Amino acid sequence: MCYVIVTSRTLLWTLLTIATSLAMVAAVITPSWLIGPPRKPGLRSRTHTETNSDEMYSPTLGIYNRCTKLHKVDQLFTDSCAPFVTSFGMPSQEFPNFWKAALIFFAFGIALMVFTVFTSVLGCCIRSIVKKSIFTISGTVQAIAGLLFILGLVLYPAGWGSTRVQLVCGENAQPFLLGDCMLGWAFYLAIGSTIITFVCSVLSIQAEISTSSDKVQDEILEGKNLICLL
Repeated sequence: MCYVIVTSRTLLWTLLTIATSLAMVAAVITPSWLIGPPRKPGLRSRTHTETNSDEMYSPTLGIYNRCTKLHKVDQLFTDSCAPFVTSFGMPSQEFPNFWKAALIFFAFGIALMVFTVFTSVLGCCIRSIVKKSIFTISGTVQAIAGLLFILGLVLYPAGWGSTRVQLVCGENAQPFLLGDCMLGWAFYLAIGSTIITFVCSVLSIQAEISTSSDKVQDEILEGKNLICLL
């Protein structure tokens, strides 16, 4: 007989797993890992230069995309955010090899987290997969995802010495040295998501314990199929 068991710890684990997965996806696709120093957009005429002398902007750079200001035909400068990557075969100075590896690690880590999103939801009514606890499997997978995220976070600053970064952060930018740039909120979001990923891995143990408690067993003996213990 199938029992649907929902406890406060399984609910917290499921919601935190979903939130962490979404947060890491948001971090990876956002071009705000590095924020360059304020600068003026390139201007084409003296008149336009005088008119916009106070206009400043800070270019931003992500793992595979960037934001800058582009000059349009109507002499207005508009924000333009787009990927700078055309293929993984791009030269390392344009798309650092370290960033290519980091992007792969983040992609695999996110894929593993998406897997645990499904298993955490299925954990309400399925307790094991191939004779292994679904909570243990999910917790292990989340720990592996966290390790992949750490590798991605370490590899990203290793690529700061490329021409791509120096155009934004200045010639003083070197591996693990920011130059004139500062870290953006997306980088900190990725760090926070990595930490919470390991928290989710630990919570999976508590989620398993809560589904096999004495209270749950008492509810099952009473013939209940839907058990909610909050």
